[in-house]
Amino acid sequence: MNPQAIPVFSILLGAALLLFGRRLFWLFVAAVGFGIGFELTPHLMQHPPTWLTLAVALGLGVLGAILAVVLQKIAIAVAGFLVGGHVATALFAAFVAAPGQSFSIAFLLGGIIGALLLLAVFGWALIVFSSLAGAQLISSNLHLPSSGTAIVFLGLTIIGIVFQASLQRRRRVN
Repeated sequence: MNPQAIPVFSILLGAALLLFGRRLFWLFVAAVGFGIGFELTPHLMQHPPTWLTLAVALGLGVLGAILAVVLQKIAIAVAGFLVGGHVATALFAAFVAAPGQSFSIAFLLGGIIGALLLLAVFGWALIVFSSLAGAQLISSNLHLPSSGTAIVFLGLTIIGIVFQASLQRRRRVN
């Protein structure tokens, strides 16, 4: 795969999550696995080849999709944990100058909160988390200044939540 195609793929995947993450639960879990694998590989080895990064990301994505179909409750908890941890570390990094070891604690606490939230209020939590994940995938690949990225992220998150909520409401009416 061409390295220039990765941002385009991420934006398309982000748009699918942003608008249809609730309906495409398996895609949401697969995308979370893919994203974690894509971000995790450079931390496991310096300057990994693109093929290895994609292989790890695809492997975790496929594992997530299989978990979503076969073991839905476990997949819900795992997806909530990973997204919650990712969001918590992103917020922690934005507000703390030198994260240090507290970064792991933020991931763990955010992950626990995310897993519990997703299990307790699955439908709405899935709408919110898939909108957050989709908005993050899109905004992080647009190469805007940090204030522009934050505005786009917030706007896309709101659009995703409103759009998916309207789909859910329309589905109940029919």
